[in-house]
Amino acid sequence: MAWLNAQNIFDPDALDNSVLGIAAELTKHDSGSHSHNMGQLLFSQQGCMRITLNEKICMLPPTRIAWIPPRMIHRVQTTGVVGYRSVYFERDLHFSLPDQVEVLSASPLLYEVLERIAISDFCTDWRSGTAANILAVCLDEIALMPRELTLLPLPNDRRLRHLADTVTVPPLHKLAHDCGASEKTISRIFSRETGLSYQQWRQQWRLLKAIELLANKHSQSDIASLLGFSSDSAFTTFFKNMVGRSPRVYMAMRR
Repeated sequence: MAWLNAQNIFDPDALDNSVLGIAAELTKHDSGSHSHNMGQLLFSQQGCMRITLNEKICMLPPTRIAWIPPRMIHRVQTTGVVGYRSVYFERDLHFSLPDQVEVLSASPLLYEVLERIAISDFCTDWRSGTAANILAVCLDEIALMPRELTLLPLPNDRRLRHLADTVTVPPLHKLAHDCGASEKTISRIFSRETGLSYQQWRQQWRLLKAIELLANKHSQSDIASLLGFSSDSAFTTFFKNMVGRSPRVYMAMRR
């Protein structure tokens, strides 16, 4: 295991082991676009991570774990993250791991075994003894955990790229006015490049931003205002409709 800071560079492909873990106490960090030959499980104990990959974006709160397959180009940005953990797997030796990007809703048991792996020595033999038992439990839990729909495709059109860096995404008529395009043109672009209508995309974006803001300790009142909801209750109703539970319960649940 390596304790890292924001300036350290870590290359899991340079180490000869089928499972590796690292830990860090990061505040603000940008990994830049990169890839590695090993698959990666990524999570934190506090704060939110933003993962960009394959023209999609994901907000990862501390109650969720992201799986990034081998050789997939991705970028991880953190703000106020505490307890950053990353566990790397040689997927060719662990066939049960997913083929595609997934976000898992993690159980307390999965968090515990991943923590054990993350702080283990790089030379740990995962083929026998206690380490093999821990790894087996980890892989079983990954297979059992529910998957979260928190990946959102991004439009490629140059007039719309700025949306990835905004907090509030405007209604369609205002976006069309700001871009100098018709509402029909904007709608066609979103349908073609994201597979969603603009309204569907905007609702998903508001949900991801809400999760990010909640993870960074913003109050529900502040979030409602930042995301353009008419009231706190309107934001809470929107959130419950999207994920099936209130913001407070969603952030508290580990199961």
